[in-house]
Order: sequence, then structure tokens, then C-alpha cells
Amino acid sequence: MLTPERRPYRREAEDKRRQALIAATLSLVAEGGARIATVRAIAERAGVTAGLIRHYFQSKDSLIAASYRHVMERMTHESVAVLKAAPHDPQARLVAFVAASLRPPVVDRDALILWASFMQETKRDAAMLATHASTYLGFRDQLQGLIAALPQDRSAAELRQMAIACNAVIDGLWLEGSALPDAFAKGELVEIGVTAVGAILGLKLTNYMLFTGPF
Repeated sequence: MLTPERRPYRREAEDKRRQALIAATLSLVAEGGARIATVRAIAERAGVTAGLIRHYFQSKDSLIAASYRHVMERMTHESVAVLKAAPHDPQARLVAFVAASLRPPVVDRDALILWASFMQETKRDAAMLATHASTYLGFRDQLQGLIAALPQDRSAAELRQMAIACNAVIDGLWLEGSALPDAFAKGELVEIGVTAVGAILGLKLTNYMLFTGPF
């Protein structure tokens, strides 16, 4: 009698170990930047041997890149998640996405510290720069898809440029809101962001503020 394979369980265990190593890396980077996140320090923080890190990641740089990707994709996921329960109206969906991108847990001081630390690494590491490019495009593509669904006739070039402009507004407000959370009234970042994105698109999106959640 054949013994059932246990590969799914093995993959699950491996995924948990990878996530534990990423969590340890993020903890160290948040404390003192990527430079203090040595293989030895990560291993000690995760409670494993340095050899185990090398089993899951080719190098420290690949672990740092994976950790950066984790942070960025997590924020994009939080913004996209609200669309599952958002209204079907394309303008309401865009507003819900923008709002989610400008409130906790996306707007977060620790996330900003991590982002700033990782951004320094993009200057010296091509893999980090590639990670930044792909995660930026991942978020922007989500935004462009929501803009393309609006009842407007736009060329592909126009949609791309509008998505870039709207993304820049969201990025700027995210940065300031994360760095200085007490400088803004409750809901102010969302209101400013929705108003600015609407101005770029030529739409009165503030009419859909009631649909910004929670869903």
C-alpha cells in the first residue's frame, strides 16, 4: 500500500519558516536599517541557525529583497481587499481603493520606516531595484484598472499617465500621513486624496465618500 505524499504539509512548513525569517529581518530593519540585519542577527532573532537561512535564501540580499517585497505587497493587498465588498459602481470602487490606501493599516509609521530603509538598498542592489519596480507597478496597475473601468473614453497612454499622477498623490499623502499621523484630522487624508484624484480624472469623486467603508 502506497504511503500518501506529505508534500503539501512540507510546503506549508517551509512557507512558515520563510515567513519567520522575513519577520525577523523586518524586525531588525525597523530597529536599525538593513545594515544591522546580518545573517547572524537574523538567525538569532528567528531562533534558527545561519545554515537554515542559506537553505531558504541564496544570500542575505535575496532575503532582504523578499522582505521588501513582503512589505509592499502587503500594503497593496490591504488596498485591494476592500474591493471584495465594495459597490459595483466603478467610481465607488475607485474611491474605496484610494481610501483604503490612505488609512491604517496601510498608513503606518513602521511601514514607512521599513520602506525608507529598503529604498536606500535600491541604490546598490539591482534585485532590490527590480523589487521596487515590480511592486510599484503592481499597485499602479491595480489603480489603472480601476480608472479604466470608469465611464470615460481614454486611450491607453492617457490611462497610464492618469494612473501615474493619481499614484503620486496617494504616495505623497501616504508618506506624510505615516510620518506625521497627528498632523491630520481623522479622515482628512482620505478626503484630500479622493478630492485630488477626482480633480486629475475630472470627476466629483467626493460624492462617493459614503462608500469608503468599513465594508
